[in-house]
Amino acid sequence: MGTAWKKGLAYAVIYLVWGSTFLAIRICVQEVPPFLCASIRFLLAGALLWGWTLARRERQPRGRERLTTVVVAFLIFVLDYGLVFWAERKVPSGIAAVMLATIPLFMAISEILVLRERRLTLRLAIALLMGITGVAVLTSRTLGLGGTPVPRAEAVGLIIGAMSWAVASVLTRRLPLPASKVVTSGSQMFVGGVLLSLIAAGLGEARAFDPSTVSPKAWLALAYLIVPGSIVAFTAYTWLIQVDSPTRVGTYAYVNPIVAVLLGYFAGGEDLSLRTVLGSLLVLVSVVVIMAESRGKGLTSRPRTSPSASAPSGTAR
Repeated sequence: MGTAWKKGLAYAVIYLVWGSTFLAIRICVQEVPPFLCASIRFLLAGALLWGWTLARRERQPRGRERLTTVVVAFLIFVLDYGLVFWAERKVPSGIAAVMLATIPLFMAISEILVLRERRLTLRLAIALLMGITGVAVLTSRTLGLGGTPVPRAEAVGLIIGAMSWAVASVLTRRLPLPASKVVTSGSQMFVGGVLLSLIAAGLGEARAFDPSTVSPKAWLALAYLIVPGSIVAFTAYTWLIQVDSPTRVGTYAYVNPIVAVLLGYFAGGEDLSLRTVLGSLLVLVSVVVIMAESRGKGLTSRPRTSPSASAPSGTAR
């Protein structure tokens, strides 16, 4: 298989697989408690990825890198992924994907207020305002746009998740990390899975869970999240950023939410109201502008598989 075909296949994976994981999450959490579901996904995926690096005798996290691993794992896999799994019990998968597409907004805000790496230009201010307006459209109960607004608690959870990813991205610019992307991602996934397991146990999810009541559809969704969603797509992504332009690879940030919305509508029976279309359009245009400015100034954000893998991004699941 030629390089062009390999690239095409890898792009298809990060576009379609990462975009489709939102629907897989929604299917799974209808039958498996959310934090338990997330913990199973990342414990197994992390064990496989991290175990592979151990078998290859790659250098593992040392000293302060271990603390960084725990901190980032908490921000990403507990506050971000955990809240996404929890929110998707009630929030359509496409809407959840769009809400998580706001990560570059919070990255831009942190770069302006915390890192002092960029200035608030008129263009950037308009983009930020558009993104905030898009979120308001998706959550407002007063606009007559049809469709069901995102419940307040779940909306807050998704926003906290997006903000926590942005905070993790800021920290990974300043804190020590292993040189290997696979070591970093595998260890963070596994530690995140352990933390999510503790939360699931504390909430009584494991005690009340009866695996015999889970349908094959939900088990298949969980398997999809573990293998294609966490391992195959990550492998495709790490290969692509070595052989192609980071700007081109980063286009999945725009494609994933679109895939999630369309797949949720056609395969998941989710609503595609004027509210969804308008809110999604505002958020995605905002993301395009913000990320274009970031690349123009040499700034980067991080991919959703792990904030430690350096490349431009927005959302990936």
